[in-house]
Amino acid sequence: MNAAEQAINLEFTSKIATVVNLLKAEFPEIRADLKPWTNDPETLELVDPDSVDIGFHFPGWSKSFQSRSILIQIRFYQDPISDVRRCIGVEAAGFDHRGKQWQFSTVEEWRCEGETKPKTESSDKLKQICRKIMEVFNGQGSRE
Repeated sequence: MNAAEQAINLEFTSKIATVVNLLKAEFPEIRADLKPWTNDPETLELVDPDSVDIGFHFPGWSKSFQSRSILIQIRFYQDPISDVRRCIGVEAAGFDHRGKQWQFSTVEEWRCEGETKPKTESSDKLKQICRKIMEVFNGQGSRE
């Protein structure tokens, strides 16, 4: 779900802003998009209400990321008993004019897969950022 729609209180809004700042600290030229999904009925059927989705756009094609844009999806699970919302993972995907070129998930192997992949240095930075994102939302580190 669009991050702008998930910013429901000051604490959660602050965490979303922290995620944006994490990426901008590593890649100052990147532009954040808090509404990467359109509101048409077909798109809304595909949107996960238990995620915070943020698009990041480079000013041109990024050689190091082999893409023009990156979609970050922060996945959550709401425990029905304790009513605690916990970040259970982060997924990222790189896009260019041809569509999705690579994907990355913190579930299982923590590696990029796809037709083209980010350079090793950029992939390592992405892993570090995903660890920090999970720390922001869960208040603790995560393991690879």
